[in-house]
Parts: sequence; C-alpha cells; structure tokens
Amino acid sequence: MPEILQSKIPFDVSEHKKLPGMLPLAEDGWLIEDEAYAAQLAERDRLLQDTPDKVFADAGASVEAKREVLDEILAQLRRRPSYRVEENMVQRPDGVRVPLSGDPLCVAARLVQEDLCLHEKRGQEHVLTAAVMCFPASWTLHEKIGRPLSAVHRPVAEYDVDVAKRVQRLFDGIKPGRPMWRFNVLEYVRPDLFQPRSETDPRSGDEDYGHGAYIRSEHQALVRLPRSGAVLFAIHTYLIKKPA
Repeated sequence: MPEILQSKIPFDVSEHKKLPGMLPLAEDGWLIEDEAYAAQLAERDRLLQDTPDKVFADAGASVEAKREVLDEILAQLRRRPSYRVEENMVQRPDGVRVPLSGDPLCVAARLVQEDLCLHEKRGQEHVLTAAVMCFPASWTLHEKIGRPLSAVHRPVAEYDVDVAKRVQRLFDGIKPGRPMWRFNVLEYVRPDLFQPRSETDPRSGDEDYGHGAYIRSEHQALVRLPRSGAVLFAIHTYLIKKPA
C-alpha cells in the first residue's frame, strides 16, 4: 500500500514523558486535521468496509455514550469551515459524504482522523467498552475490548501497579471541557498504519525493535463526556520518515 505520511510531528518528541505524563489541552484541541487527512480517512473507510471485525468492537457500550461521542464531534465540526454538517449527512474536507446513520461510534470515526476508544466506569475501573481502532501500534483490539485499564495495558513494561492507580485516578478526575493529552514515540520498519500485534507476540522480540526508517507518534487525548460521564480516548497518529 502507498505510504501515508505527514511532513512533520508538531511537537517535540524528544520530550517524551513517562506514563501517564498528561498535559492540559485546549477544549477543541483533541480533533486535529492535517495534510494526511484524506489518505488516512480513505484507509479507515477501507478497513471498516473490508475488515470491520478487526477494527471495530463493542463489549456492551451504552448507546447513550456512543451517541454522545458523535454529538460532541459534530458540535466541533459545525464550527469548522472545512466540513458541511447537515441533518442526515456530513461532507468531509475530502469531499466524501458520510450518512449520519448506523453505529454512532463508527459514524464518528469516519469523520475525523482520530481512532476512538470509549471507556465507561464499571465498578472501580474504567473499561474499554467500544472502539474504532484502525491504526493500532502493535496491539489488537479483540484482545483489549471489554477489559479494564489495568488489563488493557498489562503487556506495557512501565505500566506497573503504581502507574495503573495513577492512570485510574486520572480517568476519575478528568473534567468536561478540560481534555488532557500525552504522546508516545515509536520506530517502525514498515509505514503501514494498521499494524496489529498479539500480546503473545511482543514487538520487543523483533530484531528491528527500536529501529526503522519511520517514526510514529500518537497524540493521545482523554475527553470526559459531560452527559454520560464516559471517557473518550482519541488517538491521532503521526507517521514520518526518519530524518537522514
């Protein structure tokens, strides 16, 4: 497949912080449009059409929370001249018309570059109840869906018990209208956006781990949904060629 690249990553990846490493974000700063918009959305449309079971999952998410994700995104898009939002349809910046029918989370994901992961409180932890994840960086959605935060991040070496508690406190404390964000930095040999990988096949076992011609960074935003209280994890993927 052709490379889908941005020209740059718009933050200093050398300042990568340890987990959770969250920073405040502007209220509308969690939806980002960049020069890879058309190509990334075309790839997401293809994946949702050809392999929906690999990129969309629902483990009993509330319809209200999924609808609220779409409502929050539409509220932002109505303020952007690059979109045309009508009663039953949205015209994207690339000219594609997306009907506002079907699963609300899937509709929302077809409008923006971000992958969308919905977390709802179940007991003492937030659980990944639904997601559209077309650009996974070495993990698979079917292994994570329905899991609480502590289990979702279990293979991550630095995600110990202390970090798990801090992340859960962060999810509990985030306020509506005050999103937070962090980023990661990875190197890859291949430029594919869709790079799933099982927990039983860790990337750290690869000879090329930590090497490659491409730098991949995820702008990861946490957004509290005001009506349902759910937390949306919105992931904007940047991919560039490593400078010579």
